[in-house]
Amino acid sequence: MAEYTTVAVDAMGGDDAPGVVIKGAVEAIAQKDRLKLILVGDKTTIEKELSGYTYDKDRVTIVHTTQVISNDEAPVAAIRGKKDSSIVVCQKLVRNGEADAMVSAGSTGAVLAGGQLIVGRLKGVERAPLAPLIPTEKGFSLLIDCGANVDARPSALVQFAKMGSLYMENIIGVKDPTVAIVNIGAEEEKGNQLVKETYPLLKAAKGIRFIGNIEARDIPAGKADVVVCEAFVGNVILKMYEGVASTLFHKIKEGMMASLRSKIGALLVKPTLKELVKQFDAAEYGGAPLLGLKGLVVKSHGSSNALEIKNSIIQCIAFKEQDISRKIGEMLSDN
Repeated sequence: MAEYTTVAVDAMGGDDAPGVVIKGAVEAIAQKDRLKLILVGDKTTIEKELSGYTYDKDRVTIVHTTQVISNDEAPVAAIRGKKDSSIVVCQKLVRNGEADAMVSAGSTGAVLAGGQLIVGRLKGVERAPLAPLIPTEKGFSLLIDCGANVDARPSALVQFAKMGSLYMENIIGVKDPTVAIVNIGAEEEKGNQLVKETYPLLKAAKGIRFIGNIEARDIPAGKADVVVCEAFVGNVILKMYEGVASTLFHKIKEGMMASLRSKIGALLVKPTLKELVKQFDAAEYGGAPLLGLKGLVVKSHGSSNALEIKNSIIQCIAFKEQDISRKIGEMLSDN
């Protein structure tokens, strides 16, 4: 009999918490039989939200907390000062082995800081990168790092490439994934000092299929399965990606409503457009895992809807079943 995957969910984190978080959690439980949830936050508030749903009560428990970390608090100070916050308690559950993973749409800084300080990095891991899936013409790619480690060293970027390759192959099922480093040109000699120093290390690294530089315009075309960069560059790429997609769909909708002819045309292409919008909806891909830790920490968007919360929870099952943390630890200890 397959084991359960237990996920601690920060019920108080996110712009629309706890409502959308509880809705997503209940939907995840309904979809996956081998899943247990620990909802962390104010018990009275959580119970009130749950009262509107029918769910398997044997697979959902509540851990009461009295504090919430807001987005405007200094992350490290908040982690140390608010020990009874929903984020910190979720991370302690993972660290202590009471949960296999945690999901939060709360303060990004606190989730990232707590992941490294409380859950802890695997032996040999220099930095733990945040790695979201981003939609491309060919399906999707892994962007690593997108916000956890500004000013990372070349050796850390090499580890990002290895962790990203392992994740894509084991979780997404991409055989022998291609790896590229973000640069301002395709030529090997281009780039800033970090990229110039990292390029030959990636070229010589064992266990990855390095294909060289990738320019930002080639990322949406899916020219690499794993896109490596330090966090500042990665976060700019991610936010630009999301902004352009939102603007483009808004302008398309505006154009289709401009005249009677365009409205008729819109009806004809509506099914295709709905599928296209779905492909570029971040909610479909779940949250971004913080790789290289002793347990799984998943960060969802602060503006997450119930679908993104549900998918963020569900992705934790494959992470546990494929034993990704152990594989990352073994891979880095062998190098």
